[in-house]
Amino acid sequence: MKSYNEVAVGLKPSGIRKFFDIVSEMPDAISLGVGEPDFETPWHIAEEGIYSLEKGKTFYTSNSGLKELRQELAKMYSRKYHVDYDPLHECLVTVGGSEGIDLALRALCNPGDEVIIPEPCYVSYKPCAELIGATPVTIDLQEKNNFKLTEEELRAAITDKTKILILAFPNNPTGAIMTKEELEPIAKVCIEKDIYVLTDEIYAALNYGKNEHCCIASLPGMKERTIVINGFSKAYAMTGWRLGYAFAPAEICGLMTKIHQFAIMCAPTTSQYAAVEAVKNGDADIERMRVSYNERRRYLVKKLNEIGMPAFEPEGAFYIFPSIQRFGMTSEEFATRLLKQEKLAVVPGTAFGDSGEGFLRISYAYSMDRLKDAMGRIEHFISTL
Repeated sequence: MKSYNEVAVGLKPSGIRKFFDIVSEMPDAISLGVGEPDFETPWHIAEEGIYSLEKGKTFYTSNSGLKELRQELAKMYSRKYHVDYDPLHECLVTVGGSEGIDLALRALCNPGDEVIIPEPCYVSYKPCAELIGATPVTIDLQEKNNFKLTEEELRAAITDKTKILILAFPNNPTGAIMTKEELEPIAKVCIEKDIYVLTDEIYAALNYGKNEHCCIASLPGMKERTIVINGFSKAYAMTGWRLGYAFAPAEICGLMTKIHQFAIMCAPTTSQYAAVEAVKNGDADIERMRVSYNERRRYLVKKLNEIGMPAFEPEGAFYIFPSIQRFGMTSEEFATRLLKQEKLAVVPGTAFGDSGEGFLRISYAYSMDRLKDAMGRIEHFISTL
């Protein structure tokens, strides 16, 4: 037999799914590991998808997606994030945000190009870069900086092979955000060094600080070098609908659409009709869920610090990243023992890069009752150490 693709063979399985798979086979176990809203898709959104099926709207859309959806997305980004896009030439509807990330990297990178990836980060960035022959260059973000990227860290990572910087704020797994003032020096470096930015904004709507989310594409000189990735999974509780979108300069968007055309054809039609309703009339749903997440966030910050697992205050997404360094265990060992002894699954920080060592990711996309149960189990576990 001939050999397989060496890069694919060498990819490590997701550290998130490992613990999820174990807990699914463990009676009475609870999980705070998966980043999936505990809310159901709002009914008026789901109903629009159902209605599209009843009306026989089950055909392919254009490769780029429903025109009406792209128009509504462009209006929304202009209204909320102050950056204007041409819905016909600068917007692409994708199968989740994950496909958008893959398309952007495939459209921009050649083998040997370097992709700067600040860590801890979402698990797919490095594999997507490696699968196209690009070289991931990681930056270990620091807890003392609340896991934000600094100008100095970025400059130190850039070489003459650097093609693109991946930004992901609000961040998974840390919950960190970056304000407009903090993004401005990053933008300055990207313009000076002539590098692209891929900004993953899947959690943009879940921001709890005083400052509204800032899209780096809205800063002077950045729209023409930025690919914006977003989606419906987190903000609208639509994970299973598998729908995302990308904004990019027309030439880059055209390349992404060409790849999407051959690999996917188009995103699911039913999901797109539901998404039109979500963008047009879903702001109140987002706010209802955001308020609930914020309540859970405040509870976890207070409780974790009380029981001796200090965590900086996350201002976005629905994750908290407490430190376990005082217990003298690796993140993997701590999470494994916690699961075995207390039947509670969390994710080791190392699932998101080496810089996550000494931390855990805890998702608060779960009910308050489950979170209180989980904190009781963690507190009992700590008392036995």
